[in-house]
Amino acid sequence: MPKSYIFSSESVGEGHPDKVADTISDAVLDACLAQDKNSRVACETYVKSNIAIVGGEITTKAKLDYVKIVRDAIRGIGYVNDDDVFHADKVFVMNIITAQSPDIAQGVDAKKAEGKKTAEQGAGDQGLMFGYACNETPELMPAPVMYAHRLGSELTKIRKAGKAAKWLRPDAKSQVSVEYVDGIPTRIVNVVISTQHAEGVKHSEIEKFCIEQIIKKQLPKNMLTKDTEFLINPTGKFVVGGPQGDTGLTGRKIIVDTYGGMGRHGGGAFSGKDPSKVDRSAAYMGRWVAKNVVAAGLADRCEVQFAYAIGHPNPVSVHVDTFGTNKKSEDSIIAAVNKVFSFKPADIVKHLNLLRPIYSKTTNYGHFGKNDKDLTWETTDKVAALQKAVK
Repeated sequence: MPKSYIFSSESVGEGHPDKVADTISDAVLDACLAQDKNSRVACETYVKSNIAIVGGEITTKAKLDYVKIVRDAIRGIGYVNDDDVFHADKVFVMNIITAQSPDIAQGVDAKKAEGKKTAEQGAGDQGLMFGYACNETPELMPAPVMYAHRLGSELTKIRKAGKAAKWLRPDAKSQVSVEYVDGIPTRIVNVVISTQHAEGVKHSEIEKFCIEQIIKKQLPKNMLTKDTEFLINPTGKFVVGGPQGDTGLTGRKIIVDTYGGMGRHGGGAFSGKDPSKVDRSAAYMGRWVAKNVVAAGLADRCEVQFAYAIGHPNPVSVHVDTFGTNKKSEDSIIAAVNKVFSFKPADIVKHLNLLRPIYSKTTNYGHFGKNDKDLTWETTDKVAALQKAVK
């Protein structure tokens, strides 16, 4: 990698069509877990114009009003304006949910293996998952994606408060480009914000608001320079947005959800999936491991990869990469990781306490880097154990 380079990451607002779909899917998951912690949920949502289609496979004892869950989720996002085609109270909701396939269930359900005294839960699918952490920000996340999330989150906070910029509407995107010198983020090269707005507001008002009230208040002052370029609603107008303007599907913002492209991704989406699906739970596990390695001072950057076979209780591989930033030998770090952490699906669920209705907290502005006690994969409670285990 060159000594100097620019890296960009994006974030999207709650009203982005794909995030609308993610929000609905996670709302369904939380509703299931609130009544039945052993629910098996794989909920997919499609939104377009004035239609929301909810499908997938769910096996649960919970008694749910899916139409109400969908409408409440849309209302929480903010699609309640009189001119919204996609409106919480007017959207047509189609439910095509079925039960989980018994062929999948038999691979996941805990069973006694030959020669074993206890039953073990298998992985819900094959696949590979990554976790990542670095010391660029206090959250131990890559700077570009954390900065992009800050912008989007603040836009939403102001919009929902309803006291300023009343022309703001739910759909929005942000993007931040950061220059790195010798691997260290040094300055912000440009910032892009595209926000949906009401008809009639002047572009100059939108531009001034986004630069003065969002960008300059949310991004580090020492990273903004006289040469930083601000691109606000570059097309000039963004009135038609959300599902009216574009189609939304669950699971299409996996890079926004993770590390903004800085860390690798195994391809599996998160939203709408209960923790028996290792696409979600193991990715959270990977973040927990990588964050603790960096927090322990064992490396400046850490990426963890592991893979599973459906129905099998142990990962088929575990790999740790510190990109040459390790303070101890990588062999000793890998040995410490395997000693301190268990990657069995049942252990992941237990250690991270994942059978709770917490997933709507993860849907927007990244599943990682948030300061919330319910998001247990962000704790650094294994630092001492890792430091002790490294030789």
